[in-house]
Amino acid sequence: MKIYAFEVRDDEKEYFRSLAKKTESEIILDPDGLTPGRIPELEPGCGVSILGMYRYGETELDLLKKQGVRCLSTRTIGYNHIDVEYARRIGLHVCNARYDPNGVADYTIMMILLCLRNYKQALWRTQVNDYSLSGLIGRELKDLTVGIIGTGSIGATVIRELSGFGCRIICSSRHENEEVKRFAEYVSLETLYRESDIISLHVALVPETFHMIDRSTLKQMKKGVVLINCARGSLMDMKALIEGIESEQIGALGLDCMEDEENIVHKDLKTDIFSNRDMAYLRQFKNVIHTQHMAFYTDSAVRSMVECGVCGLIEMTEGRDCPTQLC
Repeated sequence: MKIYAFEVRDDEKEYFRSLAKKTESEIILDPDGLTPGRIPELEPGCGVSILGMYRYGETELDLLKKQGVRCLSTRTIGYNHIDVEYARRIGLHVCNARYDPNGVADYTIMMILLCLRNYKQALWRTQVNDYSLSGLIGRELKDLTVGIIGTGSIGATVIRELSGFGCRIICSSRHENEEVKRFAEYVSLETLYRESDIISLHVALVPETFHMIDRSTLKQMKKGVVLINCARGSLMDMKALIEGIESEQIGALGLDCMEDEENIVHKDLKTDIFSNRDMAYLRQFKNVIHTQHMAFYTDSAVRSMVECGVCGLIEMTEGRDCPTQLC
């Protein structure tokens, strides 16, 4: 089978080459994105694997279908960049990726601890030989209530790992997990907003969760709440976050993703004009930690993402069961 892989990073290449031999597939690796103008270059009958920094709506999916592309895989868990319902209507098969939840769960807990211990400000000071303690007093997890929104594989892992810190854990999710109940109490979303000192998001970005953290929900939370987002940027309204930080309704933010980051993350822009004013303004606050959408980024996860990207295409093409198939 011929497979085109786009947005390929250097750390993925070894895994792609190994899978090409193992599956006896021809895999064309391309570091650039698949734009509409490049779709006519694809060989009919091929499979296409993408990474997720470009939007694939009706126009792009129609072009792929017209070109004879049989299947599309995204090497990400999230798939909001693909109009899956439209792909289903036109008969284009799509799958996403899976990887163990531990990497993102570990990163989430790291973000919580960095926020609670004012690490950003401490790091800045040591870089200029300022070893003072004023303004750096932290809080301990054992004294706090942590609210986890979403108890899928990642949220459940965060809860299990957090249980060792002795904090009270409450959670809210569309579907309850019996294993989670060993460590946390399910409550309504309103109760979670009201009682949590720390809130971490672990839900997919769908129309129902878009901007679930906005001005109205922030008003329901404790003064000085710590918010963590290692999921999807658009779960949080950027302007509401700015207002929350400025008013001190939000005590700290730990963000591995931000709204409107699609043309920014995973790129070296240090010599470019940075045009996202809200992102630049928000991230400069002393109590806002922002990283480059890397919570997923471990050797184990990258290997799994590539395997899903390749094997999913082959399974869908051959009509076999594909555990990550979306349509």
